[in-house]
Amino acid sequence: MKEIFKIFSVVILLAVAVVSCKQEFSPKPKAYPRVVFPERGYTLFSPAGCPFQFEVPSYANVVEDTIYFDKFIKGSCWYNIQIPEFNGVVNFTYKPINKDETLEKLIEDAHKLSFKHTKRADYIDEVVIQNPNKVGGLLYEVGGDAASNVQFFLTDSVHHFIRGALYFNNTPNADSMQPIVNFVKEDLRVMLKSFKWK
Repeated sequence: MKEIFKIFSVVILLAVAVVSCKQEFSPKPKAYPRVVFPERGYTLFSPAGCPFQFEVPSYANVVEDTIYFDKFIKGSCWYNIQIPEFNGVVNFTYKPINKDETLEKLIEDAHKLSFKHTKRADYIDEVVIQNPNKVGGLLYEVGGDAASNVQFFLTDSVHHFIRGALYFNNTPNADSMQPIVNFVKEDLRVMLKSFKWK
């Protein structure tokens, strides 16, 4: 009987040793990776043929957006401000105010697009934008794991309307992205404050 117990014990120990050796141990990180922020600086962006200008961060690249749902839209004054360090982009969409695109309709569209994030957002704060260059609008600060943490619109209430949204090309995670969102949000405030109609 003792011999059977010894053999059974040895077999169990060998089975445990074989099973436990197959899986490699990898330590889990205790924090998110450190983010190195680029140096702040701004350059004036004044595209030819467009009725606006503003300062953009020197670490960003401005690219004209020429395709909308597989349609060519050259000359539309739509731009993407790419932020390669953070894999992000600020989309700028310009629309002239007219009888088909009224100010009320454009504001309502901007509001609807911003509040589509309520399913994932912890909160949405509306901040009034008013700069000395006859530019007004709203800034939507979206908290939580939403796809876009910052959205806004700018207008002169008569002729021009711009809608913008900040996106990052990754899975939304408010905890890890918050320092980056805060950094980019400061630069967005500079862009909005420097915004002028031509």
